[in-house]
Amino acid sequence: MTTPLQATLGRLTDPVDAARDHVQGPWAAPVTLVEYGDYQCPYCRQAHPVVQQVLAERPDTVRFAYRHFPLTNVHPYAEFAAEAAEAAAARGRFWEMHDWLFEHQDQLSPPALAMAARALDLPAGEVQCEINEHVYLDRIREDFVGGVRSGVNGTPTFFVNGVRHEQGYALSELVHAVDVAANGA
Repeated sequence: MTTPLQATLGRLTDPVDAARDHVQGPWAAPVTLVEYGDYQCPYCRQAHPVVQQVLAERPDTVRFAYRHFPLTNVHPYAEFAAEAAEAAAARGRFWEMHDWLFEHQDQLSPPALAMAARALDLPAGEVQCEINEHVYLDRIREDFVGGVRSGVNGTPTFFVNGVRHEQGYALSELVHAVDVAANGA
């Protein structure tokens, strides 16, 4: 007998929501690419420019949603970095902070995150206070729990049109998955 959890593994349990998710690309795109990621994960850092290239090569085909999945047991600054991204999001600057975090992955300690806020012309004191008070931690944990329900157990994990992408995240592999999904195959 299949349990409800087993039935959802390999499928995205929480659909992309315009009011909640951080999304790039046209909302009406035929393909939705979702990444569960961790800002301190070296593999997520490797995937970051690949995702940007997929978006550049398929600008009308793909919308991309990023969800937090900080692996705090191995990446002690991942949750702080996710909180910094959410603090930036509260000010309409999620993607700028998102990019900064991956580009400066070796600088994710709380003092460095205040430097990131200054570099992005965000109110560093306010951002630091929000990180210290864990203002956005519930939001991050919602992403994490949704990932667990969808069978995510490591980062990066991708879903293409709601189905877990089981191949690698090289450019050719992600573009192929996007093209197959766009063609309905």
